[in-house]
Amino acid sequence: MLDLIIKNGQCFINGKLESKDIAVKEGKIFKIGEINEGTKEVYDAKKQIVLPGCIDTQTHFREPGSTDTEDLHSGSRAAVAGGITAVFEMPNTNPPTSNLKEFQRKLDLAKSRMYCNYAFYFGATADNVSQLAELKDLEGCCGIKLFVGSSTGNLLVALEEDIDKVFQNSSKVVAVHSEDEEILNKNKKLIKTGDVHSHPVWRSEECAISSTRRIVRIAEKYKKKAHVLHITTKQEVDFLSQHKGNITFEITPQHLTIYAPDCYDKLGSYAQMNPPIRDKSHYDRLWYAVKHNINDTIGSDHAPHLKINKEKEYPNSPSGMPGVQTLMPVMLNHVNDGKLSLNQLVNLVCENPVKIFGIKNKGFIKEGYDADFTIIDMDKKILIKNENIESKCGWSPFNNVEFKGTPMATIISGKIKMREGKILGDPEGTPLIFDN
Repeated sequence: MLDLIIKNGQCFINGKLESKDIAVKEGKIFKIGEINEGTKEVYDAKKQIVLPGCIDTQTHFREPGSTDTEDLHSGSRAAVAGGITAVFEMPNTNPPTSNLKEFQRKLDLAKSRMYCNYAFYFGATADNVSQLAELKDLEGCCGIKLFVGSSTGNLLVALEEDIDKVFQNSSKVVAVHSEDEEILNKNKKLIKTGDVHSHPVWRSEECAISSTRRIVRIAEKYKKKAHVLHITTKQEVDFLSQHKGNITFEITPQHLTIYAPDCYDKLGSYAQMNPPIRDKSHYDRLWYAVKHNINDTIGSDHAPHLKINKEKEYPNSPSGMPGVQTLMPVMLNHVNDGKLSLNQLVNLVCENPVKIFGIKNKGFIKEGYDADFTIIDMDKKILIKNENIESKCGWSPFNNVEFKGTPMATIISGKIKMREGKILGDPEGTPLIFDN
């Protein structure tokens, strides 16, 4: 007896859509083809497309610490509501996830509370470099997170000699928030109180490219993998296009959807994030990167804050916006608009995360792989509303915006966890497993 059969869908297999049934047994893809065996459950995917489970490789769920804003449970609900089957979650919590004790604590907090599967970054500090070499086999660890500019507590690693030591000792992919702390401090005089339009002036193009050049130079020196997060400038796109191989990079949906000054005119400090939303010339170059397969991943950088804090006078307003629930609708709308192909999107949110970080048994629809699926309707329109956001923050920068293309079901280990917007069952997410 099978556990589930997905019937009548167009399944994304080997880079193309095929009319196949998918049989699931004991959490794995048991068979692909025409299936008429007995099963406990059937999902009718008529007029829908069955993708491998989509992975968001950059989220901040704020636990431990700011659990009034988000926690692992609410963040995972937002993920499955948006068709995301697995997340990588960041270490800038309170206390930070920068030692083995706090890492284990986070795994314990996640158990039986997260709907989606998960992995956590281990936060690099100037003082824990000796531990970084020992992380290769750490359960549920996706990589090392390095803040070289703008972070909290002891997670800021601003000095080149300390950054050098992080890469020298790294045993996993180093994911980098790349802004030059020295330039950030020098530019503080450019901040205009009450004017969020000055945010990208303070956090300048120079600030981004200067840092990224340094990261690439150090990573290449030690032949280590670096994954540069949320790239925002045309200079970085052009530079990173010449440094592929061990260097990969991410672009966020929001940097591909809104741009300055319009976003600040409309959203004020709700559009404030680090690195910032920049003008259309940068937006256009980011799209050039996507169209030509230069970037490697799309990650939401889901970083929620409460409205009461976002509405503080700039620069006292915190940077960051929610995005894990809207990543797929936003990007599917871009597919419908012809800005990228569905194949390209699957590369960015399914296949490439698996290849870069070495996730086992995910990212592809293959017999024997985990039965994780994101089932989408490319024709269905969805109106994003603040009141439908699962995140505790209760808002989205895309409030009252309609998108064409939306996830209809989220299936994890063969169990339907979201169907037509409704979250189902219990939180049964488990840590991702990585190839050593």
